Amino acid sequence: MMATSIIKPAVPVLLKEIESGSQFFKQGASLRVTGMLHAYSEDTAVAVIADANISFKINTVHLRDLSFRFGSYYQFIGELHILPEDVAILQARVGRIVDGLDPNLYNQSLQLRRQFESELVNS
Repeated sequence: MMATSIIKPAVPVLLKEIESGSQFFKQGASLRVTGMLHAYSEDTAVAVIADANISFKINTVHLRDLSFRFGSYYQFIGELHILPEDVAILQARVGRIVDGLDPNLYNQSLQLRRQFESELVNS
């Protein structure tokens, strides 16, 4: 009999929300993050994205057929790994370029979605 693993749906979050003590800062949390590519190392397969002056590391070792262009916007889905001293890195299982995305509109729609979900739960 084969063992099955359950992949949780990714919660869309802003980079500034992934900090020690936040509700999203949990080992193994499934997250969706978006930001502009600032750095990428082929040796380590680690990308660094940024949004609103907050940078965040993405481990892209499992991604295939994704080209990295500095200054382009990317969206990654994966699991959060918290290393010693509360350093976090996302182990990406999905990645895509989202250059046509308006970051301000995306942030506004995320806030509206959360408001709607909160109202739905409370009704």
